[in-house]
Amino acid sequence: MPSLKSLRNRIASVKSTQKITKAMKMVAAAKLRRAQSQAESAQPYATRMAAMMAALAQGAADNPNAPKLLVGTGSTQRHLIVVVTADRGLAGPFNASISRAAKAKARALIAEGKSVRIFAVGRKGRDSFRRDMADIMMGDVNFVGKKAVEFKDAEAIAARIIAAFDAGDFDVCTLMFNRFVSIMVQTVAETPLIPAAGGPANDNHRAESGRDQVPSASADYEIEPDDGSLLERLLPRNLAVQIYRALLESSAGFYASQMTAMDGATRNAGDMINRLTMNYNRTRQANITRELIEIISGAEAL
Repeated sequence: MPSLKSLRNRIASVKSTQKITKAMKMVAAAKLRRAQSQAESAQPYATRMAAMMAALAQGAADNPNAPKLLVGTGSTQRHLIVVVTADRGLAGPFNASISRAAKAKARALIAEGKSVRIFAVGRKGRDSFRRDMADIMMGDVNFVGKKAVEFKDAEAIAARIIAAFDAGDFDVCTLMFNRFVSIMVQTVAETPLIPAAGGPANDNHRAESGRDQVPSASADYEIEPDDGSLLERLLPRNLAVQIYRALLESSAGFYASQMTAMDGATRNAGDMINRLTMNYNRTRQANITRELIEIISGAEAL
């Protein structure tokens, strides 16, 4: 049976942990409101741009001079998977779920005879892939120390992807991230980046939330003065926009998952404190009873 002192120390320790988890829950809830607002504001623009790129890709499918960023190289042998995770943990299965899904996709492609590379965005994803798939990692980036992710961060990631594509390192690029659906639900989503022919038709978010009302990918666009100069600027921007949306949704999903995890940890700590307190009271009562029996027994012996 544990001593009263050890039980008191354990109760004090759990109470301290409960204060920390409660504070983290409140901080996550405050940051979630801002992150959710940013994600919802960026989502319509990114969705419509993806729809426009899909329409342009369909129109340029038979054009041999079409930009490779738009229609691809014509091969699907080499794949790049860009995986967005968080830089911190204590968020339940948030980071593990996206890492597990990305690894499953990579193994499936490898089993088909494809060449796969992984670009990790976020420290948790980087650490996970370094443990299991270090040989296929192309690079990584994280935002440790930054208060908020900005569009220029997405542009920097897009620039690295485009440079690798121009160097011939891959043919197909897919973006994987945690889609923010609600405070309780974050789902793994995939968005094609290169080529853009898939567009939002491969993006499962609209079917889940119904908040995207995008034009059909078969829309006809007239480009003036010429499509070359416009696409030269539009294609890199589209990559940056899609990546920025993924970063914002991943951030909102992280804070939602962390808030839920810390709420559960706070309640579990409360239950543990109740059990320890009950055990402490029972132990204390048993000690008092034993001492009384010893006193009575000693008095009767005299």
